[in-house]
Amino acid sequence: MNWLLFLGLFLVSSTPLFALAQPDPAKVKADAQKVVSVINGDKAKTQAFCEINDLGEQIGEANQKEDHEKAEALSQQVTELEKKLGPEYIALVNDLNNVDPNSPEGREIDSILAPLEDSCED
Repeated sequence: MNWLLFLGLFLVSSTPLFALAQPDPAKVKADAQKVVSVINGDKAKTQAFCEINDLGEQIGEANQKEDHEKAEALSQQVTELEKKLGPEYIALVNDLNNVDPNSPEGREIDSILAPLEDSCED
């Protein structure tokens, strides 16, 4: 699943929408590289990330079926797992909500995050 698509689905389903300033693309890229390094360097964090990825797919399916209760319950599980990944991860997720996944910056950030998703394909 495309990482930015997953994050968009998750954020739309689990957080209130409000206007935020556009994040600095260079900062988001640097933050993404840092998060990839931190998560890939820690087996427990990698496992939590992969669980979040799986839950994201389930949230997408629940939203398609308009099962809002299930989507909310799954979102709460994701929130708990995100705490294990640390504040840098949470800040990155929030910034990614304001990045157009089809922009050159969005595609570059997606490629930076790709190794995380690849680590879940065991």
